[in-house]
Amino acid sequence: MKKANVGIVGATGMVGRTFLKVLEERNFPIDNLYLFSSKKSAGSKVEFMGKEYVVEELTEDNIKNKKIDFALFSAGGDVSKEYAPVFARYGAVVIDNSSAWRMDPEIPLVVPEVNPEDIKWNKGIIANPNCSTIQAMVALKPLQDKYGIKRIIYSTYQAVSGAGVGGYNDLYEGYKGNAPKKFPYPIAGNLLPHIDVFLENGYTKEEMKMVDETKKILHDDNLKITATTVRVPVAYGHSESINVELEKEFELADIFELYKNADGVVLKDDVKNLVYPMPIDAAGHDEVFVGRIRRDFSSDNALNLWVVADNIRKGAASNAVQIAEVLLKDL
Repeated sequence: MKKANVGIVGATGMVGRTFLKVLEERNFPIDNLYLFSSKKSAGSKVEFMGKEYVVEELTEDNIKNKKIDFALFSAGGDVSKEYAPVFARYGAVVIDNSSAWRMDPEIPLVVPEVNPEDIKWNKGIIANPNCSTIQAMVALKPLQDKYGIKRIIYSTYQAVSGAGVGGYNDLYEGYKGNAPKKFPYPIAGNLLPHIDVFLENGYTKEEMKMVDETKKILHDDNLKITATTVRVPVAYGHSESINVELEKEFELADIFELYKNADGVVLKDDVKNLVYPMPIDAAGHDEVFVGRIRRDFSSDNALNLWVVADNIRKGAASNAVQIAEVLLKDL
């Protein structure tokens, strides 16, 4: 397999370091690796595959002569807006983990198990969806393909690592009695029905991300969707209660069979033996765990699911690397 030149923007952050871990675990064929960060973190050293790399400051001069094939971004929306077009101009395909490009109609928004065909119409930038959207899409795509979907109700229980190192620190410092720095209220022993900023419609930005991104990824602007997103005192692993109303009738046994064979899904559902997905099951894994499958008796053709995934891996780094793996085939 041909080797690629890979750049990582935001290399010293939580997702950036997970990019490196996932690339190593999946044995991604790298020829040259380039690590970029802010001026503050430039000069720091990072180990990858037994070799030490020096992190460079993110500047156009440090980009232009490197012939980078794929640039994995996790450095925030402002950085992505400024530098993703720069990488693309010098021949790289950017896979961006921020929200900067997700709803741009000219930019593919991709989950490889769901809509890999959208990768082909990229013009140098591909958007990685929101972490909570990614795992929901992996769980819902098999249902859409077989039964069609009319309505989705999302209720999420999202880990503090989704807010970065600051969120993670708030949890553990909170158990020591220290005041929060990242969140507006303590998260230790608490939960916050508030992720990202509130909008004029009463929803948070995170909730509307799930609504809008679902429609774009599933190519259905007529889907009826609502969402409530909640931050919970868990380090890693987002959990979601998903209520979905299908277009067609179904047998519950067929739903179980569908998930046994679904791409990227681990079925974990044996309630008699208290087997169901939990964040500790998903931590460190790239698959999406699905369980608590049951009929919603209050509505025709409706179903309840419990969906769990590692938000830093499948919800960010692993999904981006999987996109790069698809691109690699055409390199």
